[in-house]
Amino acid sequence: MKNALKIATALVAMSGAVEAAELQQIATIAVPGEKLGSFDISYVDSKAHRMYFADRSNKGLDVFDTAANAYVGRVDGFVGTVMKGPKVDGDRSGPDGVIAIGNEVWGGDGDSTLKVADAKTLKVTYTTSTGGKTRLDEMAYDPKNQVFIGVNNAEEPPFATLISTKPDHKVIAKVEFKDAEDGAEQPAYNTADGMFYVAIPQIGKDYKNGGVAVINPKDGKIAKMLPVTGCHPNGLVFGPNQNFLLGCSATGKHDTPAVAVIMNANGREVARIPDLGGADMVNYSAKNNQYYFGGGNNPGGAVLGVIDAKTNTLVQKIAMVGNSTPHSVAVDDSNGHVFVPGGGEKGGCSCIMVFAPK
Repeated sequence: MKNALKIATALVAMSGAVEAAELQQIATIAVPGEKLGSFDISYVDSKAHRMYFADRSNKGLDVFDTAANAYVGRVDGFVGTVMKGPKVDGDRSGPDGVIAIGNEVWGGDGDSTLKVADAKTLKVTYTTSTGGKTRLDEMAYDPKNQVFIGVNNAEEPPFATLISTKPDHKVIAKVEFKDAEDGAEQPAYNTADGMFYVAIPQIGKDYKNGGVAVINPKDGKIAKMLPVTGCHPNGLVFGPNQNFLLGCSATGKHDTPAVAVIMNANGREVARIPDLGGADMVNYSAKNNQYYFGGGNNPGGAVLGVIDAKTNTLVQKIAMVGNSTPHSVAVDDSNGHVFVPGGGEKGGCSCIMVFAPK
């Protein structure tokens, strides 16, 4: 526990709703194998109490028990960390995106392949290419029509692939984002209207003009594009009342402020939360009624932001130590626990940090 406290986050309480609970760290789960130098998306199957984590450093999808806070095993067979000179080539490293669908785990790899594994045996049972040369990244699932969407964010132009989750794994459509100048990011499924929503960081030449593509899962057609200004959206997750949180990037180069934006499915901006930016992935807990903002590139230091979904206000910033950049965040809605992977460099923990409401 002493070691856990050394790498634990510093909790910085922020003003927010009286009813909204702050998070506190309750556990640390060690990641076996090589230290976490490169990793990506995490996903929790709340019914099965399983977390799946894209661990590039160990070339696989790590599996954790979210009730016992314990390591279970690893789905091997991914390309791992690919270097480009002295730096990690994130566009070709893998695994990247991950999602659980029924008794299967679907993971995107750095070579544009989709790998499907059995959730019990942790063995890959199916592999197919989405037709690109770079990674298959973030993912979402439509349970009504049994359709998967995965985004190749580093292609030019970026595109999404819709695949049936039925045994035939039929490719339904390839959706190109022709006007996207800086990739395509986190998708989400809206149960209310049955559409996929995909964060598009930049549309056209102006860095400050982004959007959200609304896609029909049945035919892969873009129904509409919701404009977003001053955000450069990366993360996207639905909360209550068809509201969704956008995780915005922040950079001084393009004079983009640190901000989080909450919008409604009708395209209306609901709230703009200042001083919280640099996000990759965002998430939502229905049990806690909170959004979680993975601000790994937040100006002034990496933080996990906690936002009250009832009042759409910032409750808390949890500052990360060392290389524990919270660009990946997952939630188990059976117990309300929040899981944040932390890197193993610069004083980081090479672990999964577990948080819960106080």
